[in-house]
Amino acid sequence: MRKRATVAAVAGALALSAFAVPGAAQADEAVGDTKITKVVVNGGSSIALGTTDPKTFTIAVTASDDSGIKKNYTYPVLWHGPGQKMPDDPYGLVIPKDVSGKCVDHSATTTTCTFTLTMNPRIHPQDNTTAGTWKVRASVSGNDWDYVSKDVAATVKVRRYAKLTVKASPKPVKKGKTLTVTGKLTRANWETYKYAGYTGQPVKLQFRKKGTNTYTTVKTVTTGTGGALKTTVKAATAGYWRWSFAGTSTTSTATATGDYVTVQ
Repeated sequence: MRKRATVAAVAGALALSAFAVPGAAQADEAVGDTKITKVVVNGGSSIALGTTDPKTFTIAVTASDDSGIKKNYTYPVLWHGPGQKMPDDPYGLVIPKDVSGKCVDHSATTTTCTFTLTMNPRIHPQDNTTAGTWKVRASVSGNDWDYVSKDVAATVKVRRYAKLTVKASPKPVKKGKTLTVTGKLTRANWETYKYAGYTGQPVKLQFRKKGTNTYTTVKTVTTGTGGALKTTVKAATAGYWRWSFAGTSTTSTATATGDYVTVQ
């Protein structure tokens, strides 16, 4: 079920309206030579969102105009919805904390403005179906009032945060004997605000020999009911065992902390 807009979201929408370029429509539009040349969300990485803690990230907008960029009129928002046009009531509209941002001039014509935004798992992801691609709407004005507005100036993956556990036994184990490694893969559920098992996913079992820094993949195991993992290996030398999940388009990567096993 879609979540209702909060007071914060309504206030954010009003802030967006107040700082929009005069005459700009809620769609791609450009007047003059103002150009958005680059938009970077979260430093170029996907956003992993759990069940309780808000996630703070940045959007950096680089733009150019022959008259220079009017800094207080550069503004990005993050939104989710179908199509390439931001609707009047987009899912999970995320707005900057400071509408002015922090702007750095690269030259007389080019400026990058960086904004800080925060996603709240209890507000912005409407439900689990909104995991995946989110879009950035960016508006920029030049000092001569030329402007450009793009509903999809960039995209970013917003993914459900995943967790992995690991346990190797027995401890210690005799050399050549069987070692059982178990674990569990779970991911955030944005509807129940709990973590639930993620079944049918390939997860790598990795080993790091004592005294080294590199993990090596031993085998790949598919998660079972409730995200359960279980396999056996022959104990050869002391070291750390862990599970590692590469993630999907809707779920973040996850790596368990290595479990040390002594081999006698």
